[in-house]
Amino acid sequence: MDNDDSYDHVVPGSDEELSTPDVRGYDFRGEFDFGELLESYATTGFQATQLAEAIDIAERMQEADATVYLTCTSNIISSGLRETVAYLVREGYVDVLITTSGSLTEDVIKTAKPFKMGEWDADEAALRERGINRLGNIFVPSDRYVWLEEYLYDFFDDFFAEQKVRTPTAFARELGETLDDEDSVLKQAADNDVPVYCPALTDAEVGNFLYYYRQGYDSDVGIEILDDYDSLIEDGLLAETTGLIAVGGGVPKHHAIMTNLFRGGADYVVYISTGMEGDGSLSGAPPNEAVSWGKIKEKRTNYTQVEAEATLVFPLLVAGAFTA
Repeated sequence: MDNDDSYDHVVPGSDEELSTPDVRGYDFRGEFDFGELLESYATTGFQATQLAEAIDIAERMQEADATVYLTCTSNIISSGLRETVAYLVREGYVDVLITTSGSLTEDVIKTAKPFKMGEWDADEAALRERGINRLGNIFVPSDRYVWLEEYLYDFFDDFFAEQKVRTPTAFARELGETLDDEDSVLKQAADNDVPVYCPALTDAEVGNFLYYYRQGYDSDVGIEILDDYDSLIEDGLLAETTGLIAVGGGVPKHHAIMTNLFRGGADYVVYISTGMEGDGSLSGAPPNEAVSWGKIKEKRTNYTQVEAEATLVFPLLVAGAFTA
């Protein structure tokens, strides 16, 4: 083997010039411009470029006057992203919200009693003795749930007074109508006529308290989920264009893409996720997998995934695509 052959093995095809943009990050010389910083993400590479794609797709959702679905898990409301979600609902950027039961309970608690900053590395047994529950580096004292139980018991009396079997959307709407906090997601949803779907309503303190309430006060009360599923599918069928922003995975994400299946798939999709595709879970499944199921329409430029923790990138997405 001569030197030319060896060179070709090391750098084959090195004469080709690519037509794609140069990799280049933000130039911090001169006056700082936040908008230009976000624009520079497009050529920064890695997940910064994915975020730039997400901002572009979210802007295109709005230009197409899409019906926008926002899905999130309860940890989003546990964190300071609660205020971000409330902003999107308040300003009319979201048409449908799909979430988990913990989002509802924690949103209600925060209207009266804040969550507190804590530590990742804590003595769990000592926290238990003190009546403190840990969510990552967020602490939630148990008295919050004592207060919530009293609040919900009063609410249940009114909620089930005339109808014994209700839907999760009715639960979220009427609960939101009782709240007086401009940062409350449920209040903003109720005030702005945004339906809040919670197909797993019993999977948090709401479920516990409903169980005790039915056992102790009224054995006839119940929650009906199929009516909500009908509405979600039928409203999606009527939508000319749909957009989906899935923050995290689980039931909310799948409810959005599954009901979009009935209309031939969502038109624009952004996932923000730390889920791992390799385990075959729905939470880790990227958007192109949903294309194979018909849950997202098959245009490569209409979907993207940002593989990052939501508290880092969701506010940047909102700043880039949903502020004037």
